[in-house]
Amino acid sequence: MRTKIHDTTIHYIQYGNEQGKDYVLLHGWGQNIEMMKMLGDPFQKEYHITILDLPGFGESEEPNYVWSVFDYVEYLHAFLESLSIKKPIIVGHSFGGKLALLYASMYPVEKLVLLAPTFKKSTKDTSMKTKVLKTLKKVPGLNKLESFAKKHIGSTDYRNASVTMRQILTKHIQTDIQEECKKIKCPSLIIWGTKDEAVPYSNAKELENLISDAGVVTYEGCTHYAYLERLDQTIQVLKSFYQ
Repeated sequence: MRTKIHDTTIHYIQYGNEQGKDYVLLHGWGQNIEMMKMLGDPFQKEYHITILDLPGFGESEEPNYVWSVFDYVEYLHAFLESLSIKKPIIVGHSFGGKLALLYASMYPVEKLVLLAPTFKKSTKDTSMKTKVLKTLKKVPGLNKLESFAKKHIGSTDYRNASVTMRQILTKHIQTDIQEECKKIKCPSLIIWGTKDEAVPYSNAKELENLISDAGVVTYEGCTHYAYLERLDQTIQVLKSFYQ
């Protein structure tokens, strides 16, 4: 499905129980709907699921100027309002986790699931596709996802991105939202791998301390894609958290 919000067309899917609570999933940088769908499918009997390609990724249009993460959140809010979605459960990975944090600091959220979100200023190289594919080859059991990741990760990574998306990425990694995180009041679950090279595991405890009602689930030996590496465990943890 597609709709136009603020002159930018967005691609999204909706499925599941139309009478259930709204459940919104936000992917990471350079990714798309498919990278989050495996966290939506197990809950379709209970929840009304919305997964979107964030502007500039997948089949959604790029922003027509250099957006900040706050611009992304305002766009997300307008998009959810257009679908009459209020107080959803939000799951966000990495960049999507940063947007989830900001959204929850500004608007009502039922519960928040944060998969190694970025929330501090970073100076790291942000070309993710090569790093991710190397990770998939190294991690036992995850190499089976390599072909999937080649198709779905990094279609607009830094090296291949447009000038606008490169500038957006630079602005994103230079934006610190720690003060905003302190405003979050909803129950928040943080999942992080101890071998995360993109966003260090040490950030997990820092984020837990910033949010008033938060807890960390640690995945020993897992990377920035811990939620995929232990997908069955992630689904069970989420089921428990949602009860």
